[in-house]
Amino acid sequence: MFHYLLFLAVLIPALAGILMGLIKSKRNRNALFVEALAATLICAVATVFTGSGLAGVLDMGPFAFRFGGDRLGQLFSVLFSLLFLLSGIFSLEYNGHDEKQGRFNCFYLLTLAAMMGLSYAQNLFTYYFFYECMTLLSMPLVFHDGTSESMKAALKYLGYSLFGAALVLFGFFFAGQFCDTTDFIEGGTFNALGQGHLGIALVAAFCLFLGFGCKAGMLPLHQWLPVAHPVAPAPASAVLSATITKAGVLGIIRSAYYVFGADTLRGTWVQTVLLVLALATVFSGSMLAYKEKLLKRRLAWSTVSQVSYALFGIFLFSPVGYTGALLQVVFHALSKTALFLSAGAIIHQTGKTKVCELSGLGKKMPAVFFCFAFASLSLVGIPPFAGFVSKWSLATGGIEAAGGLGVAGAAVLLISALLTAGYLFPIVIHGCLDEGEFDKPLDPGGRMLVSLILPAVLLLLLGLFTGPLESALTAMTGIL
Repeated sequence: MFHYLLFLAVLIPALAGILMGLIKSKRNRNALFVEALAATLICAVATVFTGSGLAGVLDMGPFAFRFGGDRLGQLFSVLFSLLFLLSGIFSLEYNGHDEKQGRFNCFYLLTLAAMMGLSYAQNLFTYYFFYECMTLLSMPLVFHDGTSESMKAALKYLGYSLFGAALVLFGFFFAGQFCDTTDFIEGGTFNALGQGHLGIALVAAFCLFLGFGCKAGMLPLHQWLPVAHPVAPAPASAVLSATITKAGVLGIIRSAYYVFGADTLRGTWVQTVLLVLALATVFSGSMLAYKEKLLKRRLAWSTVSQVSYALFGIFLFSPVGYTGALLQVVFHALSKTALFLSAGAIIHQTGKTKVCELSGLGKKMPAVFFCFAFASLSLVGIPPFAGFVSKWSLATGGIEAAGGLGVAGAAVLLISALLTAGYLFPIVIHGCLDEGEFDKPLDPGGRMLVSLILPAVLLLLLGLFTGPLESALTAMTGIL
């Protein structure tokens, strides 16, 4: 039963996506769209309660497709399918009068299928295959509007992604030489033979991290994010920020903890360089978000910064840092879903895209600004919202595990939190307290509001009752 659930979680959105092009009725197409998204989430949740295991699919000489549902994969599969469902429901109203909605639904579902595939991938070959599929299938979501600006953004997204994938492929090739297997095994499989070639092995590991870091928005391969997000439809921006960046994070976790192993990397130049890059990304992303005037681009720069909080925790190679990183992955994904969908609701209802145009709008869109405020409080790290828990763990892990660099990291995280408050709170304050040009209620319809309110409420509930989630994630640190 468990293996069937894994395959169904991939096949359901893939088949539904293909059928989108064959169904002419908009009503039937939308019904299948939501049903496929909901069924995928049900399959992902069901795997959590039916156990874990490994399923070989196809052997091709030295390469093999292998699926499994370890706890890490289950976490990401539930997160991905939940946020795709919320953004998908939002898109039905957002794209309601768009003649290209069928095409959007098609590639949206196919992208989810690829995301589920990489969640359940149990070796580097399978992960790399679905990682490339995810890039190619999500690209049409970026150029959906068909403008010259969106086409240029999509090509930039593709170019950066392919360059990152080439680095991953280089690292994958050498990992196959120095590891007993490229299957994902807790603790890594770097072997004694590889110890004689530690220098080149570390270069291979660094290439893997840098390549996957492109999708996660880590310096120096982060420039696609602030270009792709503003031109994509808001539901696509939400999944780009909340989930597709996390595919890069998951690739880094798999490479660090399940291929090379934390013991191999801890204390090396690779760890030092990666920590510096992560912290530089945290700070620069916050600074650029603070200066940005376009709402969706400001949120995109925020993603550049906030995802690297998680990368900092991963590169500490410590239990506290790893737990904090996983918490940050979950809480950031929920926050950015709420923020980008809120921005989408504002654009859909008013056509306003710049921060300076939102004064007084909170009085006419109270539900939207309520959700925006909750997500902002969590992203800054204000208790009792969930973001406080992850940021506290990351700062604590940095101070405990990495000496002077860790203390500097904790300071950078604090400065970034202040900058985050500086670029998010004024939107809420001016929106709710100032007088504006708007003279009638502008809150969107029910499908949009449900998609906004659920992640915002979850951020509060998970902040108040983090214990079960934190305990489950802490259990994963046994690989260290």
